[in-house]
Formats: sequence, structure tokens, C-alpha cells
Amino acid sequence: MNLSNLQPAEGSTHNQNKRLGRGEGSGKGGTSARGHKGAKSRSGYSKKIGFEGGQMPLQRRVPKFGFTNINRIEYQGVNLDNLQLLVDNGIVTDTVDMTVFITSRLATKTEVVKILGRGELKAKLKVSAHKFTATAKAAIEAAGGEAIEL
Repeated sequence: MNLSNLQPAEGSTHNQNKRLGRGEGSGKGGTSARGHKGAKSRSGYSKKIGFEGGQMPLQRRVPKFGFTNINRIEYQGVNLDNLQLLVDNGIVTDTVDMTVFITSRLATKTEVVKILGRGELKAKLKVSAHKFTATAKAAIEAAGGEAIEL
């Protein structure tokens, strides 16, 4: 090996770009493969996102409908069978609060938690959450537990 036969390692170089504007003999001189005139031939040209060549863009063709309430509260639902699963796995014994939801990845710290009534709860639990459905609250209290709204 000497200086005359050094070359980069196989697969280490990725540059396969056209070298534009390097003389007529290169085949990419003159207009630098941009054609003649028009916006695309100019420097600084960039088309808008969603531009369809002057055709009415999709986001303007599709009708707008409905209403989005900006004050809507999006609840993260946690069902009773999930709480029973936590008890069965030995993660909780008596109290379930936000720290338990976060550590068991049932909710994140910014989410608002609502306890839902799917499944059945056999364990006596003291559950703290932001909201409860009527069936969930009844099931928790029927099992001898307590439902505390935050």
C-alpha cells in the first residue's frame, strides 16, 4: 500500500451527487440540468407543501365540517380489570394513585385519569383518580374500597 493506491473503505462513502456547473464537457454545464427559464431554474426556488401544479390542492378540495371544542378534556381511561391485574401481579396492595398509574405506564404525569367500569374488582382498594364512572365507583365501593376524586 502506498499513496497512489489509497481509497476509502468499502461502503464508507455515499456521495453520488451530480457535479453541476463544471463545464460543458461534463454534460452538466450551462443550465446545470435545470432546463431553460421558469421558476424551477431559478436559485431560491421551493414549491409550497401540497402544491399540485396549480390544480386545486387536496386540503382545499376536501370540505370542512364539524366543530372542535378547544376546552375538551381528554381523559386517559383505566378499567377495573387493569386495577385487578395490578393487584394480581403484586404491584399494589391497598392504595392506587397517580404514582402507581405512572410507574405501571397506564398514564403519563400530564394526563387526566378516569376509572372505567369494565371487568370486576375483587380487591379492597383505595383508588385516587380525577374522575370515576358510576359503575366503576359502585364496583370499588362494593369490594369494600374507596373512590377518591382528585
